[in-house]
Amino acid sequence: MRTAHGVWGSSITLPDSARHQLKFPSAKINRYPVPMTYDLFLGDRAYSSWSLRGWLLFEKFGIPARSHFVDFADPAGVAQQMAEVAPARTVPTVRFDDGAIVSESLAIAEELASRHPDAGLWPKSGHARAIARSLSSEMHAGFGPLRDFCPMNLRLAYKNVPVPLEVTADLRRLECIWADARTATEPCGPWLAGDYSVADAFYAPVAARIAGYGLDVNDQAMAYVNAHLADPAFRRWRAMGFAAGETLDHYKRDFAIDAWPGPKPIHAVATDTGQPENDACPYSGKPVTHLASVEGRTFGFCNAFCRDKTVADAEAWPEFIKIYRS
Repeated sequence: MRTAHGVWGSSITLPDSARHQLKFPSAKINRYPVPMTYDLFLGDRAYSSWSLRGWLLFEKFGIPARSHFVDFADPAGVAQQMAEVAPARTVPTVRFDDGAIVSESLAIAEELASRHPDAGLWPKSGHARAIARSLSSEMHAGFGPLRDFCPMNLRLAYKNVPVPLEVTADLRRLECIWADARTATEPCGPWLAGDYSVADAFYAPVAARIAGYGLDVNDQAMAYVNAHLADPAFRRWRAMGFAAGETLDHYKRDFAIDAWPGPKPIHAVATDTGQPENDACPYSGKPVTHLASVEGRTFGFCNAFCRDKTVADAEAWPEFIKIYRS
């Protein structure tokens, strides 16, 4: 499953067999012969930590949904932009195919698990599932000092951040519960309770905060943070955050700027000149209209969004890497 993107800079989580695009609140839709039954309402990719959680619940578990993005810079506010799904007034929100409207990430996770029991949102083992549920609930309700002091900002990274004691306490708590979960469940991979689960989706923005603010955690916790930074889905979300949306000063902090600590993208820039190696956009299959230079080679895309998300992190996109390495 991949995420498709179009001319307006929003997306639809789709299986590989089909892709199209929708802008919130209203847009032209390109119709494809696949069922699009769920509507997923999200905020700015660079700043909305809860939207990242909500999106990962679909992206990581192969559940298709039509994504609508509210504009955090719109003076009308989020609730007014979401009037069509009242009484919901926060992101993420899901409108299911039967008309049910569910807000709050934890409620969305549970509803998806009920409707898609084979998708693997929770671990199969009752023991691991109980631990994953406990972790997710604590994240949903806790870690206020960390979340307040370090708002998620995927466009920037900081160094030499003076960390308040209450934030340090949150970091020690994270080290404790992450280590306890891995000791109890003995996962083979990097995640908390076996295969990637709701718990990992919930802690992805926490990992982004630890990395983005250069916060001090022990080696085991840092390995978990790095697993998120390297996760292809997380990298795609972050890349799209550079390709769409405005820079919002509200989320910026007056700390020294540092390089992003995740995998270093291959060198790529937008360009207006050159002969592309491909005739069709790797994402939509449409004729190319926008160009990018990737490691000195020229490739074409059907719109600025497809180009810019690739420029931000080309290796995060299997559709592009397929033609890049051909």
